[in-house]
Amino acid sequence: MIDKSNNVRSSFETELAAAGSESDLEALRVKYLSRGGLIAQLFDEMKSVPSFEKPAIGKLLNAIKTDAQRAFDEKKAALSSGGSREGGVADLTLPGRPRHKGTKHLLTQTIDEIKGIFTRMGFSVVTGPEVETDYYNFGALNFPPDHPARDMQDTFFISKNVLLRTHTSPVQIRTMEKQKPPVREIMPGRVYRNEAVSARSLVAFHQIEGLYVDEGVTFSDLKGTLVAFARQFYGNDVKFKFRPTFFPFTEPSADMYIACFLCKGQGCRMCKQAGWLEILGSGMVHPHVLQNVGYDTERYTGFAFGMGIERTASLRYGIDDLRLFYENDVRFLQQF
Repeated sequence: MIDKSNNVRSSFETELAAAGSESDLEALRVKYLSRGGLIAQLFDEMKSVPSFEKPAIGKLLNAIKTDAQRAFDEKKAALSSGGSREGGVADLTLPGRPRHKGTKHLLTQTIDEIKGIFTRMGFSVVTGPEVETDYYNFGALNFPPDHPARDMQDTFFISKNVLLRTHTSPVQIRTMEKQKPPVREIMPGRVYRNEAVSARSLVAFHQIEGLYVDEGVTFSDLKGTLVAFARQFYGNDVKFKFRPTFFPFTEPSADMYIACFLCKGQGCRMCKQAGWLEILGSGMVHPHVLQNVGYDTERYTGFAFGMGIERTASLRYGIDDLRLFYENDVRFLQQF
């Protein structure tokens, strides 16, 4: 019985070593490890073994079964991981399996590029909380108590005086409270507005705002900074213009436009036939805002600006639906 058991073990090891495919392994499993296999038959023959030999024979058979199963599992795992091929020969003419590498999201790429442009111009990067108080989001920025932006249609209020910030401007106030001039910072971050989601508007999106406060800062400094940004981001040949507008926290205020890159100023769907695309809002910091943080308005002046990252990226790359940024469609993301 002992000799027969060792012969079964030896033949199993020989055939396992020669197995080069999953079909070979399956045949081997049926022959040796199945309920009717050769190893199971050895256990059936234990009935005829004398009682005094059964402990030794039983120990031997258990070792054979355990070792065979372990060796079989290891060989199967090796074949499954590509250690061998059908017939035991790898086909070196087959193309390799490509590895799909992750990349930065288009919005992250855009934020990083904008941050790089402004940091090269001497701006530092600061961030602030997304859950804000009414004071930092509105009051300190010269929003009157009855301003429409305070209405629930535009703002997500958590409580009477706590809300999800609607812009990154509160970071400007927090920065100026902690730091005396000169202040030259940009503030990237996510903001929230209670709007209907559409091709041109989102509930949650990203902004980058900038602030420069020091002695003798003028509107010419503002224009020079923004023109330098536009030329680096959109190209040296970009056409631009400024148009007066209104913001509670700046005076005077201006929107910056660039010529539509699709129609070259002739008018199209993207620019609503105007030939121009608004890229950001800007202006000189309102004296009331400087007073709210304790700055001497007779000594210091400053400018501020802000842009939506989704809109900035869509203008640069010709994307006509902001929702595409958040649908996680690999076909869209792989283009960038």
